[in-house]
Amino acid sequence: MGLIQSVDPGSLADQAGLRPGDDLIAINGHTLRDVIDAQFYAADEVLTLRFVRAGVTHDVTVRRAFGQALGIQFAHPTFDIDIRRCNNLCPFCFVLQNAPRMRRTLYIKDDDYRYSFLFGHFVTLTNLSEEDWARIAEQRLSPLYVSVHATDLETRRRCLRNPHAPDIMAQLRWLADHGITTHTQLVITPGLNDGPRMEESVRQLATLYPHVMSVSVVPVGLTRHHKYGYRPHTPAEALATLERVEAWQAEYRRTFGVGFVYATDEWYLLAGRPVPAKRAYDGLALQANGLGMVRDFLDEWRRVKRNELPMIRRAHALFQAASLVTGTLFAPTLTSAAHAFSRLTGIPLRVFPIVNEQLGETITVAGLLCGQDVICQLRNADLCGDLVILPRLMFDHPDGVALDDVSPADIARALKKTVALADCMGDVLDALLGNSKLLYAPAADMPAVTPMQAGGWAVEKYL
Repeated sequence: MGLIQSVDPGSLADQAGLRPGDDLIAINGHTLRDVIDAQFYAADEVLTLRFVRAGVTHDVTVRRAFGQALGIQFAHPTFDIDIRRCNNLCPFCFVLQNAPRMRRTLYIKDDDYRYSFLFGHFVTLTNLSEEDWARIAEQRLSPLYVSVHATDLETRRRCLRNPHAPDIMAQLRWLADHGITTHTQLVITPGLNDGPRMEESVRQLATLYPHVMSVSVVPVGLTRHHKYGYRPHTPAEALATLERVEAWQAEYRRTFGVGFVYATDEWYLLAGRPVPAKRAYDGLALQANGLGMVRDFLDEWRRVKRNELPMIRRAHALFQAASLVTGTLFAPTLTSAAHAFSRLTGIPLRVFPIVNEQLGETITVAGLLCGQDVICQLRNADLCGDLVILPRLMFDHPDGVALDDVSPADIARALKKTVALADCMGDVLDALLGNSKLLYAPAADMPAVTPMQAGGWAVEKYL
């Protein structure tokens, strides 16, 4: 049953008399398994909605205008709150190399095709039943986001540590034959699926274009709890990978009109290379997979610098200085922006790169920072001003906590400083002016607003 969390005013569901707390169980006689079923079966012109209120079952029939949405937000996208578990043991799986005593849901290995369709999660397609495949075709669940890692069957089975993993190329061909498009990714691990195997994977995936719409090349992330003997990439390897990707892009732009294969931001930062211009991403929205996030930051910073900073001076600010926290990988980029910001406004900003002690210094991205690491490394630091600005991505969780269950309010109290959350330099400016909605004073309770964005940490949202 689909527990209704809210109903949009004036929507079809509102007209039908549905209320928060009702359980929607069927549409036009079709029992609903999840929000995908609700969307699919609500596309008819006349809808009979069966729901349960206070233990009593009701039926109501309404007529739907063309394009009119049902207007329901459900408490859980999968009504039974069941997440399809992963049946692989990838050596680079974050769950298998997690630190102890982190929050409970970080130890759940999810691999759910429904979350791939709804939220863009990458899945392996190794745990689907015949019913799942039939449903994907019937309901045209497209696009899907697929972790390939290697197209060679034996190499892929080593990547997944699953000797029974099916042939991914056969699966992708089946999806293509049924009109389902896919975005794919290769998580590249030195000595496992790099070099000729990476080349082979890109070439074979290109044979399925345009049904395979893209290939994201992602560097492996290994924590200090990794147990299988692999290692991260060196800067020289990152540079060599970028050169290969750029050569493929040039070729595929001539053939397909798009780059087709794209390197995620980490390769550029590790190699010390500038990230590409926005047009290089061909309009793809793959930022959640690390593709184009830095470019978005830089482009937004350019707009803020041109349109907003000329009118701002230190006297206008509620906070006269601030400390900016980030991971070690992004720190040089943020430092450059912070220096320019300070020069133009007279407001001192100082960047503090945080070493990830809990997961290991090889984990360098801001979104995986732990609250205790921030507290320990800043507690005795010479902080700049009374405002500490943290990456919002650290707290992209329904409870507004970092990986180790530490909240922004906890950090504010520990540092005795006001804390703000930011994604970009415009957010930094808002925080300095006192206009941010994500401000946490050391003596105040957390505000009701959540720092999580729609689709963020989607698995953990519902467990």
